[in-house]
Amino acid sequence: MIRDRNGEFDGATPVADLHLHTTASDGTLTVSELPAAAREGGVPVVAVTDHDRVHPELDAPVTTLEGVTVVRGIELRVDAGDQRVDLLGYGVEDAPAIRDLTERIQADRKDRGRRIVERVESHLGVSLDVELREGVGRPNVARAIEESDAPYDYQGAFDHLIGDDGPCYVARWVPDFEAGVAALRESCAVVGLAHPFRYPDPESALELTSELDAVERFYPYGGESKEREDKALLAEYVERNDLIATGGSDAHEKTLGVAGPPRDAFEAFAARVPGV
Repeated sequence: MIRDRNGEFDGATPVADLHLHTTASDGTLTVSELPAAAREGGVPVVAVTDHDRVHPELDAPVTTLEGVTVVRGIELRVDAGDQRVDLLGYGVEDAPAIRDLTERIQADRKDRGRRIVERVESHLGVSLDVELREGVGRPNVARAIEESDAPYDYQGAFDHLIGDDGPCYVARWVPDFEAGVAALRESCAVVGLAHPFRYPDPESALELTSELDAVERFYPYGGESKEREDKALLAEYVERNDLIATGGSDAHEKTLGVAGPPRDAFEAFAARVPGV
């Protein structure tokens, strides 16, 4: 049985955080810090879903670290034609398709990171300290900009330099939706759509769930994404496509449990992921 942080069941209280990032991609949380962060957030189950990468320190689809159940996952960006969306894979097994795909993506990520850093340094006349490793992303560059002599903080770096319309932006290669789903199907117990209301066309994104197992229903939307959130529309697709309702904080820092599935939704997820 899973109880909330006060020891009582609460249908609205997250009992798991199924979307978080670590230093293996663009987060600040390490695996060694994960159990303490999970306990602080009141979530005894977490899923590590680094961008386009399976965490190299997690050696099984599901493991236990200091009493915390850790699901090995991945967040994979794909091109759906009219827009790019993110897929969440859970209980990742080591399989050739996902291994080959992520290796290609990570090579492109490192090259893209190098080109963005060069553009920022040339544009501002500063030097950035960024490790161009697997998993590197724009948040890594934004943190380096904030720590440099540049006149921008983390958000300002996105707003004025490296955002999608910024002067230092560089696009990256992503697989198409069909290739991404195929690779995840080969390796994952559950494949779902991440944060549908963060996309320019949420309903078009939700149409993709006919090919998936799950959708991220419990998510801390803000800004324009919050304005687009339509719980009735999401519920319609959950019922229509018989979807598992997942959720998580999408943490890039060290605070977990901000969002996630309550007990009933989590149990449906756990039934599909062996070992949870």
